Amino acid sequence: MFHQDIDSVNQNENLHLGFLIFPGFPMACLTSMIEPLRAANEISGREAFRWSLISEDGAAVESSAKVVFHPSSDLASLRGADHVIVLSPPNGQFSNPRQGNGALRALARHGAVLGGVSGGVFPLARAGLMDGHVTSVHWCYTSAFTDEFPDHRTTDAVIMAEGRRLTVSGAAAAFDAALLLIEQRLGAEVLTEVACWFQHPLVRGEGVRQKIPALRAAATSDMLPEPVASAVQIMSENLEDPIGIADICEQISLSPRQLERHFKALTGKSPSIYYRNLRLAAARQLVMYSNRSMSEIALAIGYATASPFRQRYIETYGLPPEEDRRKINTFRVRDNRPVPSV
Repeated sequence: MFHQDIDSVNQNENLHLGFLIFPGFPMACLTSMIEPLRAANEISGREAFRWSLISEDGAAVESSAKVVFHPSSDLASLRGADHVIVLSPPNGQFSNPRQGNGALRALARHGAVLGGVSGGVFPLARAGLMDGHVTSVHWCYTSAFTDEFPDHRTTDAVIMAEGRRLTVSGAAAAFDAALLLIEQRLGAEVLTEVACWFQHPLVRGEGVRQKIPALRAAATSDMLPEPVASAVQIMSENLEDPIGIADICEQISLSPRQLERHFKALTGKSPSIYYRNLRLAAARQLVMYSNRSMSEIALAIGYATASPFRQRYIETYGLPPEEDRRKINTFRVRDNRPVPSV
């Protein structure tokens, strides 16, 4: 991982990482990368890594945890960064998109590795910088990302490094990405010591898939036994055009009665209710992180009109989708236009 990009940096020099923060960015994603790098510097006795905080205009930025950070630079003035890592909620956008996106593209042209952690992949994709690259997208943003960028290739791997792009699914994976940078720059011994400092038992690299919760089940999706795992996979691939339970059973060579028994034992729900909840979970992503109308969202998960979708949404989440959109805290949408949390 990172070999092509890191080898271009003299090992006697420090590696400069610029963290571009948007209002409402997840603070844990920032600290999860900086803290292991700070520890690696202490352990190795040299400044192998340095970092700086950047915002679009250099002004202070409030994180999702309401902690305010004071960047040292605005994006246009950034110089000499080897990596630029974007930290943002999914609806993070530049106040001046032409200038901001242009600055990111200029950094890419000058050889910087561009990366995004969690929702930070959205601004990268909006800048056109993920075209032709595979993007690691956190499972809770997958529906929103594929809806906005239907032509982009995505992966559920926790870390995806491809050429001069690095995408990371979340805060814990950001820690792993930092450890892999440490290994590349300082060796496996320093990596191990840093991991032990933080009691981080397992270093995950490329190819490790995300843990995705099975709805209301005491297991993650990768732990579900066959044939339930196969049925869930088929359901996940058919959200817009729902497939009948009998058809699913035919594909996995199981009777509807047997599938019902398996699902109820593992999830407490029938296959049809589980499937419906899976579609509604995808719809909620679009309610929270897109500006699509409720009619469009209903169609996107297989409802012909908004009325039955709205009724099921209320039954599942306890409030209408319109109200849910209005009440979003960190990732609000006002008047069908995403705005940062304040």
